[in-house]
Formats: sequence, C-alpha cells, structure tokens
Amino acid sequence: MIQCKDLKKSYGENEVLKEVSFTIGEGQIFGLLGPSGAGKTTLIKILTGQLVYDAGTVTVMGKEPGRLNGKEKRCFGIMMDSFGVYERFSCGENLAVFADLYGIPHKRIPKMLEEVGLEGAYHRSASDLSKGMRARLQLARAFMNTPKILFLDEPTSGLDPQSMKAIHRIILEKKAAGCTIFLTTHNMEEATKLCDHIVLLNEGRIVESGRPEEICRRYDHHKKIKLHLNDGEDIEYERNGDTAEEIFALLKAGSVETIHSTEPTLESVFLELTGRDLEEER
Repeated sequence: MIQCKDLKKSYGENEVLKEVSFTIGEGQIFGLLGPSGAGKTTLIKILTGQLVYDAGTVTVMGKEPGRLNGKEKRCFGIMMDSFGVYERFSCGENLAVFADLYGIPHKRIPKMLEEVGLEGAYHRSASDLSKGMRARLQLARAFMNTPKILFLDEPTSGLDPQSMKAIHRIILEKKAAGCTIFLTTHNMEEATKLCDHIVLLNEGRIVESGRPEEICRRYDHHKKIKLHLNDGEDIEYERNGDTAEEIFALLKAGSVETIHSTEPTLESVFLELTGRDLEEER
C-alpha cells in the first residue's frame, strides 16, 4: 500500500528526513516511533500529498502521492492535530462540514459517532468535549469516507489511560476490517500493543525497524531469566540449558511467584541507539 525508498526532505539547510526507506503491506498497522521533532508529521504530509519531497521515491496505492486523483485521495482518513475541531459547532455539525466536502450523505454521521463511542453527542458543542472525546470526534471524521488507509498522527497524545484504551480498541477494529494504518507515536507501549511493524526514527533517520518484539529481542544483551519467589527473594539465571533443571525444580515446588525474561523495552532500545529519550525534544 505504501512504499518509500531513500526519501529526503529539507527545510532550507535543515534536513528533516534522511534516506528514509520502508514498505507497508495492506491491512498492517505500521508504527513510526520517535520523539517530537523527529520528522514524523513531515512524513505523513508527504505521504498524503500535502508536502513535496526533495529526493527518493514514494508510492501510495501504486502512485506518487502528488499524482493521486481526488477519488483516490478520498481513500485516505487523516487525523492530525493541525486538522482542528470547530469549537462553535456541535459534533454533528463538525462531521457535516467534512461530509459536504466529500459528498458523503449526512445519514452516516450518527453511525460514525456511535462507532467511536459518541452516540448521543450529535447536538453537543465541540467546546464542551473532553480531550478524549475530542480525539474520538477527530477519529469519526477520519472514518467518514470509509478509508482504505488511515494516517493517525499521535492520536492518543495527552489522553488519560481510559481514553487511550478506547482509542486503541477503535484502531484495532479498523485493522480487523482490513484498513491499513500508518500510526505515529512516541509512546512505546502503544507501539508494542498495536503495531505489526515499526521503525524507530531519530533526527530524520531510521535507526532500527522490525516487529516490536523482534527489536526488543535483538537488543537483549543480558539473556537472563528473572524469578521472584514466594518468600520475596529475586533470582537471576543465565538463559541456557545449564540452569533449566534448577528453574524447573523451583517451578515444580510452587516457589515461583513471577518469571520474566530480560528483553528491553522499545524505550530502552531507542535510548541505547540514540542516547536520547523518546519524550525528549530538541
């Protein structure tokens, strides 16, 4: 569905994207993981035809983004902070503006609100919405045209855990329906939970890519197993055949309360690769 090869983009002397390459298959959730200022939003704008890139090749649904016609671009659903909500309009009126632009019947609006958990909010003013409800309204707008590809730019940024969980459920439902999803985030837990494939972006350059669990295993330098016993003792074992019998004996005796391997999180992998935190801005 989406392919980039050696993509470059600069603003004056500031090179924002540096030889970025990746492929996204149909029906995947692809995660672009990096701190603020890493180039994530710029990449979305290039893929959706809002920005022209300087070098490399980019195709979306088999075409260069700038050559997609209006009908093809209507296959996109886009949720970005820059696509604001009309504060003085109700939820229904906000979606009606978008529906009119795309020639979508207004009768779809209640269904879209229900799909994101805003049933009964048709006449509610957007200015009265919580941040979590506002994010759901933005998702409803992105869903209005039944998109083949969803571009979600940090859709859960600043949300409370309950609202975040609700947004995750909606995203996974769209994937199950066959939608391809391009997700940017600096939340490593979100990326691990949702994404089939991720790339780690730092200062415009991809520093690692793969399935989240594969990346974590790749940087498991310690290769140990940690046991927390019922008596409160913590024990670490090398992950090899020599310790298997001892670990089995503890398990068989019912002495083990928890057992964990030592794979790092995506956060710690990113820190190892770049020397900076995912929440850090520059």
